[in-house]
Amino acid sequence: MMRITDLLKKEGIELNGKPGSKKETIHTMVDLMAKTGNLKDKAEYEQAVLKREEESTTGIGEGIAIPHGKSEAVSKAGLAAMVVKEGTDYESMDGQPANLLFMIAVPKEANNTHIEMLQRLSMMLMDESFRKDLIEASDKDAFLKLIDAKETEKFGEEEIAVEEASAPEAVSEGFEVLAVTACPTGIAHTYMAAEALEEKGKKMGVAIKVETDGSGGVKNELTADEIAACKGIIVACDKKVPMARFDGKPVLQTKVADGIHKPEELINKIRNGEAPVYHNDGSESVEAGGSDEKESAGRRVYKDLMNGVSHMLPFVIGGGILMAISFLLDNPEPAATFGSNTPLAAFFNTAGNAAFGFMLPVLAGFIAMSIADRPGLAVGFVGGYIAKMGYVFSLQQGFVSDPDVLVSAGFLGAMAAGFIAGYLVNWLKKVASHLPESLEGIKPTLIYPFFGILLISIIMCLINIPIAWLNTMLSTGLQSLGSMKVVLGLVLGGMMAIDMGGPFNKAAYLFGTAMLAEGQYDIMAAVMVGGMVPPLAIALCTTFFKNRFTARERQSGISCYIMGLSFITEGAIPFAASDPTKVLPACIAGSAVAGALSMLFGCGLRAPHGGIFVFPVVSNPLMYVVALVAGSLVGMALLAVLKKPLPPEESGLKK
Repeated sequence: MMRITDLLKKEGIELNGKPGSKKETIHTMVDLMAKTGNLKDKAEYEQAVLKREEESTTGIGEGIAIPHGKSEAVSKAGLAAMVVKEGTDYESMDGQPANLLFMIAVPKEANNTHIEMLQRLSMMLMDESFRKDLIEASDKDAFLKLIDAKETEKFGEEEIAVEEASAPEAVSEGFEVLAVTACPTGIAHTYMAAEALEEKGKKMGVAIKVETDGSGGVKNELTADEIAACKGIIVACDKKVPMARFDGKPVLQTKVADGIHKPEELINKIRNGEAPVYHNDGSESVEAGGSDEKESAGRRVYKDLMNGVSHMLPFVIGGGILMAISFLLDNPEPAATFGSNTPLAAFFNTAGNAAFGFMLPVLAGFIAMSIADRPGLAVGFVGGYIAKMGYVFSLQQGFVSDPDVLVSAGFLGAMAAGFIAGYLVNWLKKVASHLPESLEGIKPTLIYPFFGILLISIIMCLINIPIAWLNTMLSTGLQSLGSMKVVLGLVLGGMMAIDMGGPFNKAAYLFGTAMLAEGQYDIMAAVMVGGMVPPLAIALCTTFFKNRFTARERQSGISCYIMGLSFITEGAIPFAASDPTKVLPACIAGSAVAGALSMLFGCGLRAPHGGIFVFPVVSNPLMYVVALVAGSLVGMALLAVLKKPLPPEESGLKK
């Protein structure tokens, strides 16, 4: 148990610090901390402090900075202090120089010591006159006396609980294995992988905790203490998740599908020490996903694209449903303003269009952020917006002179903008790495956004023209298909069932979403109904052809009704995985029929998700139900034919 003055030694105090860059200031203070004898490895501790600064600045404003680091390089908790009377540029929250700095060092095993020290220092330093007295202190003894008096005034004789470093011990309690699961939509695979890992962990007698990064946000978040104590972490994700926290730990990075299908294999690799140690290189301070060295270029592109799609979907779903409601509530005449002819309809239409309008900028922004971290976000957003403006923007800038065809570069343009912006910012980072260290602080706030936005604007003005023409050809071609649209619906519907959330499924879904931006709502309707069929076909078959399934499969079939009606195709995965040669052909056939009928009946859907809950806003909803029922019955019948009846002892049914 100690007080601030017990932790702060004279050797760790400098009252005449010199102004410099943030890195120079931190380096000087680490030297002071080393003089106190609290460090085992000065360089390692300095890296811990710099890593903490990457998360957010510890310059709290009012001339105060409290850098801190928690590391195995610290032998015991300690403080260092420095006064820079002229002030040093510390990139503080208020943008002002820092002239009073305290550095905290605590061992890796300490739980809340640094938090208690931070709280106590912050509360003491809120007093402006106290800060002024410290800056003007004549010597180190006077500096320490001022702190002791203020600490007594604020906290009496209450002391800080200080935990010293101890030798690392084997994991005896808590969680042996940790995991993170995430998929692009954050709806099904995320939680199925989590459940599979948890269930397998129970059977194997392994204490496991799984964090899910789904559509509702992060749940069951892993704590720093759990990460420090575990043997290793499984990251089964198809989108980027925070990785810097795992620095120095064995981490097994894989697809979310492996979390569903190979939980035992993944857990055993962690237990057997087969997972490589993860090292954060500092280039991705907030988010990272996958192992760039081992991943193929195609996989990296896929994950970057899915990062944009997963962030875009809430805008499209919410905006699309609101716009659809406006048509339900409106008078059809005059046709030119249908959707805004009554005040209530106009309200829904305006709100929906506002949300929908963010679709392309958000897509491009988060693709760029996936590639280049936060500096890529603003550049991608601007590129996506220019893609949305498309031909119009190029016309205004004088790049084209034909005002007759003003077409958006649309989804394709936004995708291009996102990837170009991401790699453009990475290129700017390389160029800026040759600048003097004193300019380090202005790179993310000035250099990357200014030059990035300037360059992406020029590039998009040029490529908008061919992409807009391509979009025009695609839109015109789809409109001219006529009866051939039934074939398109058949193909897209079938693709939704081929791998149930895999590349084929995602390709069809992405195409349907892209066509929403072009006003082709019938394609999205065919895609969704095709995705609803597999779980429903299986559920119906377990109900009406019970002897084809075990008791456990029949029980699982009940949940397939809910998943199918909610457009969660992945609900069929356990059945498909256990008997793919029979389940997949039946589901593909049923989904293809549903997609073709949806196109034949001219059904349209403005929202890319929602299942039965958005049926009221589907155009021609009655025939949409017919398409769904027909496809589900075809899938059920074919599955019943392909699967032979089980013996009574296997099915659990009486003869």
